[in-house]
Amino acid sequence: MALSRRGFSLLALAVTANPAMAAHVDYPRVRPGAQLRFPADHGAHPEHRTEWWYLTGWLRTAGGEPNGFQVTFFRTRPDVDPANPSAFAPRQVLFAHAALSDPKVGRLAHAQRVARAGFGLAEARVGDADIRIDDWRFWRMADGRFRTRVGGTEFQMDLTVAPTQPPVLQGEHGFSRKGPALEQASYYYSLPHMQVSGMLRRGGRLESVTGEAWMDREWSSSILGADAVGWDWTGLNLEGGGALTAFQVRDASGQSLWAGGSLREAGNMMAFAPADVWFEPIQRWRSPRTGATYPVEQRLSVKTPGGVRIWRIRPLFNDQELDSRAGGGPVYWEGAATVEGGRGYLELTGYAAPLRM
Repeated sequence: MALSRRGFSLLALAVTANPAMAAHVDYPRVRPGAQLRFPADHGAHPEHRTEWWYLTGWLRTAGGEPNGFQVTFFRTRPDVDPANPSAFAPRQVLFAHAALSDPKVGRLAHAQRVARAGFGLAEARVGDADIRIDDWRFWRMADGRFRTRVGGTEFQMDLTVAPTQPPVLQGEHGFSRKGPALEQASYYYSLPHMQVSGMLRRGGRLESVTGEAWMDREWSSSILGADAVGWDWTGLNLEGGGALTAFQVRDASGQSLWAGGSLREAGNMMAFAPADVWFEPIQRWRSPRTGATYPVEQRLSVKTPGGVRIWRIRPLFNDQELDSRAGGGPVYWEGAATVEGGRGYLELTGYAAPLRM
């Protein structure tokens, strides 16, 4: 879900707050009953307020060391007057995060980019996935595989990611509720069990890597209600080809305002209602940098027709906090995690400060 998915860039916020440039934009609403279409919905939806391409996974080097990775590209449409004739008006803003979780380092290595669309600096293609910010890129190739090239001072990644399963259409055939109001929703699909291969450079050393990944795609114009401060989300590749998605949207007291997700196993697909999902903190970790406290180990329970099933989510290591404030984003926890019989990622937002979407 990522919405960490999910904050505006400083540029977008500055423009929105500038009365000389801001205007009321009539963003389209997300509505039930829409049919997602591929490959078109891999591409951008520039009329909506925000969207993201969210890739997380596990890499393994030739020496066998496990590493988590995250690559997320965001697009946002600021509240800028569409009639503004200036070529410099930021009608679309793109930003991206990339992170590497190496247990030997014990903290995230992180890099980010932000740019206004246009001028050859940044673009998000309509009709198929191809998002560029300077020298960073995420795109779908002619053979159906995805590729990304990102990096910063501590690492560079060049990864090819191949789907092995059809998309999981989250919620009601891709219409995913995030609150009691109908407009608090997104179009949302996932691609689990993607096979990864490529190159990782760090510390001056270039290594070949393989692994498995998960991709989330969401776009919307209104997601969180006024009482919501953040969410807990997990996407888990289960042994045997199963895929588990679960999330809860929380209020300021930590109580669940809404929950959902899905489980696809052995060809069967089940979408969870809000009462079907429980997150229970087991272990908390306090960031020495921001002071935020995150429930990095949790017990996840989901109600299924066969009874309640429980997974214990454990982080690869505790310090996987991502601070994107330098690019206008939030502080949140985004980490590689395991469960018995699977592994994936856990995302925890709104613990450092309320997240506004």
